[in-house]
Parts: sequence; C-alpha cells; structure tokens
Amino acid sequence: MTTAGLRAGLVGLGSMGRHHARVLAGLEGVELVAVVDPMGDKNGWAQGVPVLNTVEELIALGIDYAVVACPTALHEEVGLALAEAGVSALVEKPVADTVAGARRLVKAFESRGLVAGVGHIERYNPALRSLRARLEAGELGEVFQVVTRRQGPFPHRIADVGVVKDLATHDIDLTGWVTGQEYTSIAAHTVSKSGRPHEDMVSAVGQLSDGTMVNHLVNWLSPLKERFTSVTGEKGCFVADTLTADLTFYSNAAQTTEWEALRAFRGVAEGDMIRYAIPKREPLLVEHELFRDAVLGKTEDICTLRQGLRTVEVAAAVLESANTGSTVDLSAYIAAQ
Repeated sequence: MTTAGLRAGLVGLGSMGRHHARVLAGLEGVELVAVVDPMGDKNGWAQGVPVLNTVEELIALGIDYAVVACPTALHEEVGLALAEAGVSALVEKPVADTVAGARRLVKAFESRGLVAGVGHIERYNPALRSLRARLEAGELGEVFQVVTRRQGPFPHRIADVGVVKDLATHDIDLTGWVTGQEYTSIAAHTVSKSGRPHEDMVSAVGQLSDGTMVNHLVNWLSPLKERFTSVTGEKGCFVADTLTADLTFYSNAAQTTEWEALRAFRGVAEGDMIRYAIPKREPLLVEHELFRDAVLGKTEDICTLRQGLRTVEVAAAVLESANTGSTVDLSAYIAAQ
C-alpha cells in the first residue's frame, strides 16, 4: 500500500465501468492509475488515464486495489488474477456467475488476507440505509414480510445472464442486509418472452431465518420502471423507493382493547404516514468511500465476498426451484453444491 494515497485500477469501461471511472477519478485519497478494456475507450470514459489490454498490464503498474466491472462471466478469471498478485478488489455484482466460481473467489481473497467486496449498490441507497437503521432500532417491532418489485424495460447491455442473476440479486442481497436474516427456503417461477436464452421474468416467494415471509417480482418486460421495497411489521409498514431514494412509513393505528370478545382478533387500521427527510448522497460514491476506507483498515461497512457468495447461492436456488417446480431448502441445497 502506498503512503501518499491508494493506487486504484478499473477493469471494464461498460455501462457500470464508466461510472466507476468517474467516481474513482474524483475520489479523495485515491489515484486512478489505468483502465483495462480490450475494446479501448471509444466513448472517452477513461478520465484521461491509460487504457490497457490486459489485467496483467494493470497489475504491473503497481496498484493497491482494482474495481472489476467487466461482464459477469469474467469476474472469476479477473478476480483470481488480482488475488494471486495480492491486489484487493471491489467486484461488481453478482460476484460470479456460478456458485463454484464465487466460492473460489472467496477462498482466493480470504486465504491471502485481502480486502474484497461486492458492488451491491442498493446497500448504499439512502432510503435503504435509513430503513435498515430503523429496523435495527426496533421501530417496526416484529417484522412479518418483505416485498420487492424491480421491473422495467430490457437493458441491452446485458448479454451473459438472465434477470435472476442481474436484477434479482439486488433484491436478494438487500433483503438479507436490511433484516439481518438469512434465506432458509425459496420457491420461484420464471418465464422467457424476449427470445433470449435466459429468463426475463421471475416471481419468487421465500422465508428468512426468523420466519419473515419474502416476495420478489423482477422482470425486464415492463415499460414501467419500478424499484420498490416494503417491509411490514407489527407497528406498520416502511416503503422505500430506491429510484427517488424516498422512505415512507405507514403506521398501524390499531388500538388495544379491553373488550374480551374482540381481543382475539389482532387487526390493523390506517394511521399516520411519514415521509422522512434523509440526506441523498450518490450511492456509488458512498460505496467507493467505504471500500477505500476498508482497504485502509478504517471500516468494514462493505458487502464482503462471503456475503456476495450467499446471494449467488440464493439466486442459484431460485433458478433451481423454477426448473424443478419445487420449493428449495437453502441449507440442503447449498450443502449439495
């Protein structure tokens, strides 16, 4: 590690890579040294730094960490090369396209004591960070259900994975993160209507380790772009819109009663609605600041590779359920992989 600041590299200048380049170029305490992309920089996204052809060339320049934003199918190959060279890495989600690949990456970085994270960007959305803090403070009481909807038109940048690995991994990760729970089972249905070899719509129902019910609806078939997360519990319901970074609370106004005949029915009633005023910083910038600090040993508030592995395992279980038409027990499924 350098003393004057961290030297960082970037692998991939695609739709996410260009944003990583922009943030890295202005990130305090970090120097963007070079970018790797065999296609070059035809759009001028490299922020004026050299554009290289291989990861090996980047490593040879001497870097402290790299951001991996190449296609998902290449994450494992690139990540293993960085780990072998002793370079920390922030890998775009999903961490790998297979469970086995994700496990190899975890082993490679953990065995060398390197800092490595996964770019699950929703963890840094202001609405979800506020929601998580409020759940941890017990503001909702017992949590009953988490519902997410993530839908919109097909993104032509995606060529190597379906909607489960690309979009649903956002919802899988954020659900476990905001609740602090693990998935224990999942059942799902998928369809493919766009003519591509991968699924473009999924509907999933799951359960978390504390009994919380989970519902996910994710697709690339809707002209409506939606990023919706709701968490319902005994005191009401939180609704997060991660497109606008708004968080709203709908309180349960039901009152306790001394009337014995009615006490057995625990109903709810519409109460107050509160839209919280929360600071709205760019999630990608927050992600980079926290990863930089983790490399410097200042914080561990990142999505670790092991957590990213769990998300890949759940996503694989979603596809397994859709293929077999059965509910998948996560502990048994993971043990069998």
